[in-house]
Amino acid sequence: MRKTGVMICGHGSRDDRAVAEFANLQARLGERFPDLPVEYGFLEFATPIIRTGLDKLAAQGVDHVLAVAGMLLSAGHVKNDIASVLNQYQADHPNPDFLIEYARPLDVDAKMMYAAEARIREAVEAADTDVPLDETLLMVVGRGTSDPDANGSISKICRMLWEGIGFGWGEVCYSGVTFPLVAPGLEHAARLGYRRIVVFPYFLFTGVLVKRIYAITDGIAAQYPDIEFLKAGYLNDHPKVIDTFEARVHGISTGDNAMNCQLCKYREQVVGFEAHQGLPQMSHHHHVEGIGTNESGGGDHNHEHSHEHSHEHDHDHPPHPHAEHPHGPGKRNPEAV
Repeated sequence: MRKTGVMICGHGSRDDRAVAEFANLQARLGERFPDLPVEYGFLEFATPIIRTGLDKLAAQGVDHVLAVAGMLLSAGHVKNDIASVLNQYQADHPNPDFLIEYARPLDVDAKMMYAAEARIREAVEAADTDVPLDETLLMVVGRGTSDPDANGSISKICRMLWEGIGFGWGEVCYSGVTFPLVAPGLEHAARLGYRRIVVFPYFLFTGVLVKRIYAITDGIAAQYPDIEFLKAGYLNDHPKVIDTFEARVHGISTGDNAMNCQLCKYREQVVGFEAHQGLPQMSHHHHVEGIGTNESGGGDHNHEHSHEHSHEHDHDHPPHPHAEHPHGPGKRNPEAV
């Protein structure tokens, strides 16, 4: 008889607080599956790495792993990097009956929208001033990727929140890789004439990028003193987020674990990304697995800075076809404010 366990696969960060928040996700999800062992691991920087988490499950007698990506959208990390690590681990396992099943990603989900709404409303309700929603612009900030399907999901999320909450306008920008980046996005938004701009990072956890988004917001706010800028919190462990993770794990057993491949640039020709179709499924993070966070020996290694906003230095990631767009990562320094 098989013994089942749950594995949460994260990206990893050089920020110790982000790592601690991810560990809290393991604890919260463990509360939903009290009869199953739950472990976690990261693709890069932080420890434990994914293989270590899988080893811990195997050491507890687990031979059926329900793996879920601890990332918001199905871009390259979910489609290729994590999938490759899981496939390789299963192939290398001495037990030929050892099975890993991979849940579909969180992606655009009604429960996640309610978690996002809660973070946005918290920021609005905590404001010292009273500005009507129809005089407020919502800026949703995505992580940014060279996968247009994931970037498009941020636009859909923005529209659902903008329309559902009743803001006067909605815009999107990204922390890196694609365009518009945060600074030009906020500069554009500031010229639209709204009295208030709510900046919402659609991120699971804190880290270098969230801190950078807030810092850039402060810089732009100083340039436009007549506009009130509110910084909403990221998703973190909102109960609806945990609900979504739980649903993804349950979805494996019900067959609800297939990704949407219709707009996947690796499997279909997508306008502008035709050269990416058919690229091999492989992880690009082996050289930074478990190298440590800021406080655990990472030293002055600056890989996260460049990795977070370019992805095009030594990872062999397919380049964004418009990296040199006037508002893109090739032209605008994401740290400039």
